[in-house]
Amino acid sequence: MASQPALGQLLRAPRLIPWRNWSGAQSCLPAARLAPKNLDELVAVIQQAQGKIRPVGSAHSFSALVPTDGTLLSLSYFSGLLDHDGNTLQAEFGAGTPMSRMGVPLRDIGQALPNMADIDYQTLAGAIATSTHGTGKTFQSCSAQVCAMQLVTARGEVLDCDRQRHPEVFNAARVSLGALGVATRIRLQNRPVYRLREHQWIAKTEELLEELDKHTRENQHWEMLVVTHSDYALSIALNETSDPPTPPISPEEEGGNEFVSLIEKLDKYASDFADLRRTLLNSLRHLASFEDRVGDSFDIYANVRTVRFNEMEYSVPAEHGPACLREILKLIEDKNLRTWFPIEYRYVKADDIALSMFEGRDSCSISVHQHYQMDHHNFFAAIEPIFWKYNGRPHWGKLHSLNARTLQPLYPRWREFVEVRQALDPHGRFLNAHLASILGVS
Repeated sequence: MASQPALGQLLRAPRLIPWRNWSGAQSCLPAARLAPKNLDELVAVIQQAQGKIRPVGSAHSFSALVPTDGTLLSLSYFSGLLDHDGNTLQAEFGAGTPMSRMGVPLRDIGQALPNMADIDYQTLAGAIATSTHGTGKTFQSCSAQVCAMQLVTARGEVLDCDRQRHPEVFNAARVSLGALGVATRIRLQNRPVYRLREHQWIAKTEELLEELDKHTRENQHWEMLVVTHSDYALSIALNETSDPPTPPISPEEEGGNEFVSLIEKLDKYASDFADLRRTLLNSLRHLASFEDRVGDSFDIYANVRTVRFNEMEYSVPAEHGPACLREILKLIEDKNLRTWFPIEYRYVKADDIALSMFEGRDSCSISVHQHYQMDHHNFFAAIEPIFWKYNGRPHWGKLHSLNARTLQPLYPRWREFVEVRQALDPHGRFLNAHLASILGVS
């Protein structure tokens, strides 16, 4: 067969390896999938690559930040703790480090992240690029913890950035969507090691909303998972403690996974009977019980997610959170929208980063989910206008339908980012179709 010219050319062609994200909703067939082993190799790849270049982390973004038919660039070799300072409590990691592999090295040097998201699958660079966050009225997003970073631009130039060196690039790069270049090293401002106690309980959603000030004032980290088509929510509080650690629990019990599995089963058999479904869902409060967990902060923040889903999240001004949630729940009931995943409700403190969802305002983040095997398009499309009504900003790593025309009015410092991006990558080498749309680049 190889003696035939056409077949021989086909056999000699490079093998294309498809890529898809965690939920399966995003996919592409890049011309090349590369993982440079050091800075010199990375610079050479960027300088020599044909077509578009997109960095990829753990594939946990639901939006189309990654897909490209050009070069998919992994930073898996840029990983681990690189440097630290015990006096300032700062530590530098390779940008490709999974956040799940940061807790133990930090603990060994007496440091810990001030806050974390409720999953730790993301790479550090991916979490920073999308302003990933946890919860707590006095805690900012992961991006606000960055105090220095190294960036390789479209020209192959290596920039070391902080508030003194290339400050305009530094501010933009803390939430960059991967559109400014490839981050290789990230220095974080940390705090001393600490333990957390997790306390979970089920209460009526409306009662939790009426006592929001109390819950957010009395707990360092508080959130709730609102059970749709019911009157109840799972409330979760995390607080610093000196109590000894509790024994480990199974992944099925972490982060309400067992609770979510019960809801999934009820949806399967009772979704066609609205009144019965509500009665059964409300009765779950009698079946579900939760033991407090105590452990290292990084173990308590992060949970194992055993069920895959797609997600849309918007951050609205904190004072509008309750009204926005109530309107979403009413729409789901009035239209009997098919969904069973709980709605996540959290708080994040304001920061000063140009494209951060939390720039200039304390925010309430509300996340709606749909099982990965269920159609999410119509469900998200029905709810999204409610977020717009409350001046919501979409999470960059989650699904949304906005473009540059609708996004720019939401960000007072939008022009700052656009100017930095144009200066660093005038030919749009790091832009795929999704980024070109949301940043307004033709």
